[in-house]
Amino acid sequence: MARPVDQLRPPRAVLRRDAGTWGLQSALDRRGLGPVAGVDEAGRGACAGPLVIASCVLRPGDSARFEGLTDSKLLTAAARDRMYDQVMARAVDYAVVIVPPSEVDRIGVHVANVEGMRRAVARLTRHPGYVLTDGFRVPGITAPSIPVIKGDLAVACIAAASVLAKVTRDRIMAGLHDDLPVYGFDEHKGYCTPSHTRALGEHGPSAEHRWSFVNVASAGARHGLRAPHRVALSVAAAEVVQNGESARPRGGARSA
Repeated sequence: MARPVDQLRPPRAVLRRDAGTWGLQSALDRRGLGPVAGVDEAGRGACAGPLVIASCVLRPGDSARFEGLTDSKLLTAAARDRMYDQVMARAVDYAVVIVPPSEVDRIGVHVANVEGMRRAVARLTRHPGYVLTDGFRVPGITAPSIPVIKGDLAVACIAAASVLAKVTRDRIMAGLHDDLPVYGFDEHKGYCTPSHTRALGEHGPSAEHRWSFVNVASAGARHGLRAPHRVALSVAAAEVVQNGESARPRGGARSA
C-alpha cells in the first residue's frame, strides 16, 4: 500500500527571524539533517593563480564565537586572517581544494569550480547530511543540497568556507609574488586590474596564468609565447574588455 505523499516529504524547517546567518543551518540541524556543510570558492574570476574551493561545517550554537563572520571579500585582510584562525580552531570539519591553472585551462573555470566543490564535500571527514552552496546548484554532490543566493552573506558556514578559500588563495598568490615579482600578484591576487594588465603587456603571461582567458592568450600572442600546458579551445573564457577595447586575439586561445 502506497504511503500518502505527505509522509514522503521531509519535516518542515522553521527559520527563526532572530537567527541571522545561522538560521538556515540551525533549522536543518534541528530537523536532524546535519551536519550542514557550506561550500564556496575564491579566484573564479582571476586570470592567474589557482581556483580554491573550501567546505566547512560549524558547530550548531557556536555563533557567539564568530562575531563579524561574513563574506570574506567584505573583511579587511587582517580581519580575514583572524577569522581564518578562528574557523580553523573551531570548525567541526573543513576541507580545502586547490585547482591549478593548468586544470582550469583544460576543463574550463566553471567545470573546475563545480568539480572542486564536489571534491571539497567528499574530503570532509564526516559525510554531511546537507550541503549549502553559494549562488548556484552543484550537481553530483553525494548529499542533499541547495544553492543560496549571496550565500556568503546569508549563511555562516558558507561565509566560513569563503574565508578559508580566500585566505588560502591570497597566501598562495603572495608566495607566487616572491617567485614572479614583475606581475604584482601580492597586490591584485591575479585579477584583471590595470596594473596586472600593464604587467601582462610588458612581460607576457607566465605558467601561473590561465591561458584560456582571452586577455592572457592575447598577451602571449603579442610576445610570441604559447601556453605551457594544454588549453582546450572549447573552454576559452569570454572576451575580456580593457578600457573599452577588445582584448580578443585573432584566432582565440591556442592549444599547446
